[in-house]
Amino acid sequence: MTLIKNPKIAVIGLGYVGLPLAVEFAKKYPVVGFDINDKRISELKEGKDRTLEVSDEELNAVLNGSNEHELEVSSDAKSLKSCNVYIVTVPTPTDKLNKPIFTPLVKASETVGSVLSKGDVVIYESTVYPGVTEDICVPILEAKSGLKFNTDFYAGYSPERINPGDKVHTVTKILKVTSGSTPEIAIEIDALYRSIIEAGTHLAPSIKVAEAAKVIENSQRDINIAFVNELSKIFRLLDIDTKAVLEAAGTKWNFINFSPGLVGGHCIGVDPYYLAQKAIETGYNPEIILAGRKMNDSMGSYVAQETVKMMIQNGARIKDARVLVMGITFKENCPDIRNSRVIDIISELKGFSCSVDVYDPWASTEEVEEEYGLPLISDQLELHTDYDAIVLAVAHNEFLNIDISKLKSDISVVFDVKGFYPKEMVDARL
Repeated sequence: MTLIKNPKIAVIGLGYVGLPLAVEFAKKYPVVGFDINDKRISELKEGKDRTLEVSDEELNAVLNGSNEHELEVSSDAKSLKSCNVYIVTVPTPTDKLNKPIFTPLVKASETVGSVLSKGDVVIYESTVYPGVTEDICVPILEAKSGLKFNTDFYAGYSPERINPGDKVHTVTKILKVTSGSTPEIAIEIDALYRSIIEAGTHLAPSIKVAEAAKVIENSQRDINIAFVNELSKIFRLLDIDTKAVLEAAGTKWNFINFSPGLVGGHCIGVDPYYLAQKAIETGYNPEIILAGRKMNDSMGSYVAQETVKMMIQNGARIKDARVLVMGITFKENCPDIRNSRVIDIISELKGFSCSVDVYDPWASTEEVEEEYGLPLISDQLELHTDYDAIVLAVAHNEFLNIDISKLKSDISVVFDVKGFYPKEMVDARL
């Protein structure tokens, strides 16, 4: 028996994850893309994606029906009524105490539940800890729809693996983990994704296994980065270049290469807290996971403090010292500013009463002002020529074209967080 007949797919949330997925599905199926942000919908209708995950050409092709099917984008929940497969791709952030915030997931579930019909399938892609789909989301779907789970409607979980800014590992090129609430629906969900995912799929035995697989992917990476961040702190005290050490160690066939740095963004810097929260609820204290988070969350302040120490050694007056921070996005060559830990460097420097300029050619001035209350220098020509310190925080390609020697004062120090510039050009790097 085929449960998913003539799929009409709704993608709930049209951000870095949802839009690329909606565009790919729209090449084979009718798709409705839904987002509560009216401004986002207006931009998409004009054929523009400010996340830069989808090209204007590709977006316009599905919006205008150049393919057999097309993508409809809307902020009106009524547009979802005709769909029978709902894919939820909303963010799952944490609060100031690093506790999971389920509000977007709850609101999305309420929206889907209000339009759910018999035989429909709801698939979640948002990163969560094991049990969230069936213990939190499904009861909302039942309550709002009046339908019975696994009798009237079904659920699945297929964790997103989007890497923002990555033009090689795009959505169809990344192997997809899938799962379903019954063995039969799991097979059909897997087949649905397999119809667009060139890299293939992996059918997990349960929704909880799929949820757990996703949350440990980023937790594992977080812990590995925390290890090299700690090494960086140790080697700095020993006056050894960390990058040179890692290059030497990397010559062994089974050495796993990671680089020190700031760990932000919506995944690696957030997901471990979801797993930690669930572990704590079960009575287990996740020591390694939280230790890794503590180390990585400390790196912004560490960079600022080390920069100030070098400025003092060079004879700089710290109060009102002019400092340039290059980059505010959470990673290179990407406009995504969510959970950027560069803000920790900036805040710490301001705590020392430094005057901080921030320049990032990738970031939206409006978004940075809204998210962090920070003004950006909008043009390279506005940069000064007497900075007492320069911190390269994000390795945008455009920064290779900036002659930082022309931006320095006589006593200036340069801290290269990313190991981006040649060693002889900088005073310190992680």
